[in-house]
Amino acid sequence: MRTPVGRVGRVPVHLAAHDRVATVTIDRTHRRNALDLEALEQLDHALRTALDDDARAIVVTGAAGHFCAGADLVELEDVSFTSRLAEVLAHLASVPVTTVAAVDGSCMGLGLQLAVACDVRVVGPAARFAVPVARLGLMVDHWTIDRVTRFWGEGAARHMVLTGAVLDADDAWRLGFAQELGDLSQAQGVAARAAALAPLTQSGSKVGFEAAHDDHDELARYEAAFARAWASDDLAEGRRAFAERRAPAFRGH
Repeated sequence: MRTPVGRVGRVPVHLAAHDRVATVTIDRTHRRNALDLEALEQLDHALRTALDDDARAIVVTGAAGHFCAGADLVELEDVSFTSRLAEVLAHLASVPVTTVAAVDGSCMGLGLQLAVACDVRVVGPAARFAVPVARLGLMVDHWTIDRVTRFWGEGAARHMVLTGAVLDADDAWRLGFAQELGDLSQAQGVAARAAALAPLTQSGSKVGFEAAHDDHDELARYEAAFARAWASDDLAEGRRAFAERRAPAFRGH
């Protein structure tokens, strides 16, 4: 069942759950799922609700053939939007479960920021990607520049940001931005596979992916996560399941 998390006018965000996989759907179709501040708050609320309900993986997608066309331009005049956006993106990137972006159609600006905040991307054939800030005289924050560069490669990142290039699904696959090609059901399948795996391994590994080599605090967090995983009941369960030739039942401790 799809449940609207909140609704103001025509700005719904839906949250659905099945077998430990939560699917968050942006459904602002009259704007190709572009987000204003209220919709951004609903998105953040949906993500937090999914975690509170013990989701093991989260899929982020858009309704009616588009992922997210960006930010509603009227909101860009308000600095509170960009500040809040940075907080929501940072939270999405740091959640302790695997996140999958199911992308098709327009994935521009803020939409691309959502996609790079996720761990894995499943891309449909009609997907189009852009960072059109130079067309508007804007800039994105360094977090976005860093992640777009990491996930697309520096050449493609410079191409999108500095020339306004629009890349497609073939580019996303060729350059490694997309981990799989497919639709929402395929993305949910990826998430379901992740949901069956060891939670401490996933959350700890995500800490490691984000830890800078020269940041001692972040490295210490990773070492603590490493030690916790090696001392966990889940490790013992994984070993038992391997010896007994069965699927493990991980519990996250």
